[in-house]
Amino acid sequence: MSSRYDYVVIGAGIVGLATARRLQQVHPAARIAVVEKEQGVARHQSSHNSGVIHAGVYYPPGSLKATYCRQGVAATLAFCAEHGIPHRQCGKLVVATDAVEAARLRDLAGRARENGLDCAWLEHDGIAAHEPAVSGVAALFVRDTGIADYPAVCARLAELFTAAGGELLLGQAVRGIAERADGVNVEVADGPALVADFLVVCGGLQADRLARLAGLDIDVTIVPFRGDYYRMPAARSDLVSTLIYPVPDPRLPFLGVHLTLTTDGGITIGPTAMLALARERYAKWAVDPADVVASLGNPGTWRLLARFPRAGLSEVAHALSRRLYLREAQRYCPSLTLDDLATHACGIRAQAVTRGGDMVHDFLIEQTARSVHVLNAPSPAATSAFPIAAALVERITAARA
Repeated sequence: MSSRYDYVVIGAGIVGLATARRLQQVHPAARIAVVEKEQGVARHQSSHNSGVIHAGVYYPPGSLKATYCRQGVAATLAFCAEHGIPHRQCGKLVVATDAVEAARLRDLAGRARENGLDCAWLEHDGIAAHEPAVSGVAALFVRDTGIADYPAVCARLAELFTAAGGELLLGQAVRGIAERADGVNVEVADGPALVADFLVVCGGLQADRLARLAGLDIDVTIVPFRGDYYRMPAARSDLVSTLIYPVPDPRLPFLGVHLTLTTDGGITIGPTAMLALARERYAKWAVDPADVVASLGNPGTWRLLARFPRAGLSEVAHALSRRLYLREAQRYCPSLTLDDLATHACGIRAQAVTRGGDMVHDFLIEQTARSVHVLNAPSPAATSAFPIAAALVERITAARA
């Protein structure tokens, strides 16, 4: 078979797979390939995440995150229901434990209303009635929030894609990208180069490297943030019936240590959010020298750390001390003990940071004549994958018209 394709998608995470499937649905006669350096799909952010279907509480009205997240809730639930994938709309409580947090929660409730969410305000007694193990001065109950088995979503997308004639090229690291007037040449580690009429790059933790490989002059670097969390013992799986979140720091995109239900009936506690020393390694103190150089060689990383020294040190302390970690969750769930921090795991968030030290808070997409690059797609990208894919395909179709 020739190596010429109508579309090549780099990255077999949930956004890449959803985009490839959407391209098939809109352009059924097109020849499409998904290129992935790992030996399977969804090996990084798409499987190392909380499994939450986010309702869109936190995002500024009108932002891509707010828009796509709201659309994504319905799309994710519909896909899971159609294909028998475990999911549940269990809702969540965002809990304020003091007056300062309660004031922030009021602001969050206003934003939730602007984003069209179905929420309820609870006082102390209402929290206790809803979740007896949870304590706080006020809480926002977000009915739309749910959970889903995202690795299963990715596996099903891959099955649908290949069954419809798509080519899934696994174990093929991209070594070069050259865009010309008549197409895009994609060099891979093993086999002939691929030639695409149009290229879609959904690189996740490698998004900046792939963009620079393609010759894009971008202002951002992916700075990986490691989220350590624990799975509670099976005997504690009835502790809460909804997701339980603290009130987040509005300056940061991280949501704090929270209790998350899982689709297999368990509960996790976490995560933290500290600078990672490797983008795609999940052992406790994993280090990748190239990733360290990329993060610390970026002036924006240092500017970001200097802007939030207290938060950075706090995250390091929580990673080093289970007692301090536990204390965060005990603020709203006092019955938790060290024994509840049973099994350790982690995920790594791909956060784009500018040279000036600003986190990119919204999804970020860059386009050339024959390619589109998803440069920033952290949470809630899993929830938003289907509308992101639809938007990308709309862009691509317009560019090729």
